[in-house]
Amino acid sequence: MAKRAKTSRTRSRTSPKLPKVSVGELVTLLDFVRYAVSRFNEAKLTFAHGTTDPVAEAAFLICETLHLHPDQFENFATARVTAGEARAILDVISRRVTSRKPAAYLVNKVYMRGLPFYVDERVIVPRSFIGELLDTHFSGQDGEGPSLIEDASALESVLELCTGSGCLSILAARAFPHAEIDAVDISKGALDVAAHNVGDFGLDDRIMLHRGDLYAPVAGKRYDLIIANPPYVDAEGMAGLPPECRAEPKIAFDGGADGIDVVRRILDEAPKHLTAGGGLLCEIGRCRETLEMAYPRAEFLWLDTEDSTGEVFWIAASDLANLHKRGD
Repeated sequence: MAKRAKTSRTRSRTSPKLPKVSVGELVTLLDFVRYAVSRFNEAKLTFAHGTTDPVAEAAFLICETLHLHPDQFENFATARVTAGEARAILDVISRRVTSRKPAAYLVNKVYMRGLPFYVDERVIVPRSFIGELLDTHFSGQDGEGPSLIEDASALESVLELCTGSGCLSILAARAFPHAEIDAVDISKGALDVAAHNVGDFGLDDRIMLHRGDLYAPVAGKRYDLIIANPPYVDAEGMAGLPPECRAEPKIAFDGGADGIDVVRRILDEAPKHLTAGGGLLCEIGRCRETLEMAYPRAEFLWLDTEDSTGEVFWIAASDLANLHKRGD
């Protein structure tokens, strides 16, 4: 659930009117993509919810409307659609433009690491970089590749804070097949969505959902790994959120005046909840400078992904313990 968006200064005061299109004018999937991209560009939409540009968003909406996986688009790009399918595609394009809601809400689905997850307005649309890092920075059974935790394949316990739709907990369950996972969120609605996803993946026996404020529901427990994608948008950022982001729960964005109110609490209390060889993996968007100023002696390891630089940090339990001994 990375809270990032390409904002536009130009916002229409009224919903744009889409040109009338007769059934048969647009024939193939590519025709509808071209039409959608033109409408999206015309309306100056924001793309930050699983897709990063109008072409990808158009292909996503069209595939979902036609019950195709996004990976199947190229196979059917030149296929003709039926009259009924054409009406459904035009309807979802229209709703995307006129409502300014994230595309994921219109089809109740988002993909992370190639897996489909259910979402609705009760949760932020998940788009965290942590999912990629779970695949790339923890060694598997063969022990190959970099690993933030020694023998991560034997990891037994994970805590996810601010779980939202539960996507990261589900990805963690796949990455760490022997781990039991506690997922915490303060929102009942978010936990209902998370329960939906946990059930869909058949992980009810491994992922326990808890309602409460950060560590409160798991007091006294320790974990090999804590992951968190908390609210981290500062006051200035909150004031400039585009309409798409304003459709999402405010509580999932608002990180206080400087953006790191919740991050501070996660860091300060983490030592009481980590095993000796464990660590904290936390996404903070563009708050790196603010965090480093607040914790000048912290041994943060900043991790990059295919689409981000310095937006996720790792800090080992031993470094956290030393940090608090020094009084930071």
